Amino acid sequence: MKLFFLGTCSGTEPMPGRHHVSWVLQLQEKLYWFDAGECCSHTAHVLGLDLQNIRAVFISHCHLDHVGGLANLLWTIRKLDSLHPRQDPGPVDVYLPSLPTWEGTMTTLRETEGSFAINFPLHAHHAQPGLVFADGGITVEARENQHLPPGKSLSYRIRAENHTIVFSGDVRAVEELDPWLDDCDLLLMETGHHKVETICRYVSQKTGTRRLAFIHHGREILRDPEAALAVARQFLHDRISITNDGDCLEL
Repeated sequence: MKLFFLGTCSGTEPMPGRHHVSWVLQLQEKLYWFDAGECCSHTAHVLGLDLQNIRAVFISHCHLDHVGGLANLLWTIRKLDSLHPRQDPGPVDVYLPSLPTWEGTMTTLRETEGSFAINFPLHAHHAQPGLVFADGGITVEARENQHLPPGKSLSYRIRAENHTIVFSGDVRAVEELDPWLDDCDLLLMETGHHKVETICRYVSQKTGTRRLAFIHHGREILRDPEAALAVARQFLHDRISITNDGDCLEL
């Protein structure tokens, strides 16, 4: 299984070489999409990912730096279908903690050419805490966090091929993820609202968390990634990495 990082920036002003947060898990031929920041579909296509193989999209919360590319992602799938028609396209399921955002996305898409007539099943679901998705050897669970009012912001735990990945989304404190950190192969943790040292000091005490990768970078990392990595390695040594747009990580 491979992870592709399409956007690694938090919701700052535009940053050179970085777009808002989005990453993809490739499991066999299927793609599982997590958050959909600006330009995510363009980056994925340029990296050689087949967007017609998207099975599901999971949104942590509906701030624009996490959903700003969602409409364009769905539009791009439709565009690729018009160029390379599929005989039996599978469904695309989209999970969001706020369905009004989905309604706005669809309103935008229906104003595009062809009123966004598509030949694949597209379903939106209200993502809530608990088991969200189970299909094709992958399960996705959601946990509410305190970034936004209750019901509006989620973290996700993904299990596939005997690996466990925890995606923080945006959280008020890393401690909110504690129930998931005792058995975690990879923690994808945002730094848009946290200091590198605070996160690394905490995770270093969690022996069940085997690897930490930073995503949704805040200004400490955006200003000087190498200095931030040096701080992180004081606590986690080779168990830490800082993701960049276009990176691929294999588990």
